[in-house]
Amino acid sequence: MEFANKEYLFLLLLLIPYIIWYLLYRKKSEPTMRMSDTFVFRYAPKSWKVRLMPLQMLLRMLTFVMIVIVLARPQTQNSWKQKTVEGIDIMLAMDVSTSMLAEDLKPNRIEAAKQVAAEFIAGRPNDNIGLTIFAGESFTQCPMTTDHSSLLNLLQNVRTDIAQRGLIEDGTAIGMGLANAVGRLKDSKAKSKVVILLTDGSNNRGDISPMTAAEIAKSLGIRVYTVGVGTNKVAPYPMVVAGGVQYVNIPVEIDNETLSNIAKTTDGDFYRATNTKELHNIYQEIDQLEKSKLNVKQYSKKYDVYQPFALAAVIALLLELLLRITIFRRIP
Repeated sequence: MEFANKEYLFLLLLLIPYIIWYLLYRKKSEPTMRMSDTFVFRYAPKSWKVRLMPLQMLLRMLTFVMIVIVLARPQTQNSWKQKTVEGIDIMLAMDVSTSMLAEDLKPNRIEAAKQVAAEFIAGRPNDNIGLTIFAGESFTQCPMTTDHSSLLNLLQNVRTDIAQRGLIEDGTAIGMGLANAVGRLKDSKAKSKVVILLTDGSNNRGDISPMTAAEIAKSLGIRVYTVGVGTNKVAPYPMVVAGGVQYVNIPVEIDNETLSNIAKTTDGDFYRATNTKELHNIYQEIDQLEKSKLNVKQYSKKYDVYQPFALAAVIALLLELLLRITIFRRIP
């Protein structure tokens, strides 16, 4: 709430001398009766009328406060924004092969990738974002959407056991994963189209080579950011054995050259993440590189809202007058 005539609010300072006057001199203005000795009334309880007498003063002060607020012209502001968003269409292509269970990233590669991707999605409310997952085969987990709540739910349901259970072929089909993501973007009308491809291996499955998929992306004006996750040597991998889990070291075989060439071909960038912090920083950098354009026009209109205060002043004044001529009436 704002006030058009703020200077009138200084009148409220007049309440201070009024309160002081009331406390110091009210007894002198109250009717009294002369008696030879008032000792007998020393401990007499006060009636409810006596206790409520300050109510008149409070109602008088309330009336004054409400009148001052009305003079100050309280106003509310009705504002709205008209925004034009030039969004970006983004497909996340995520490797879900069984090697993504390696624990060189904490708690493991797949969970770290999901966590960082979720933060990335949450920070881009105006963009169409979709999710493709791949192992030895590829399919779309979620088509591009601005319903990011549904997208995040589907992201959290991503598991590497779909390959372990034989639902899809295990392996790393980078070309198929990229081609699937590009296929989702080919009919996009957005001025910026992006694929963020994350993998921890090298292409060993699929009917489409990574560079063929990259050339298709280039022809469609799609920029590809490639991210290789995993340490530079070996990584601890949990293997289920009878009675529990046994950790073995598996070699990290990321095809840095192919991932770099994919990014270079499509005017994107190649990144390596050897730990969770580096992966987080990579997504932050991509987020800064691919910012949506947002034009905002703001409008506002002010409305006077003195009516409730004026009504309160009238009610308080009438109530104070009513009490004065009824309950607190004085006999001359």
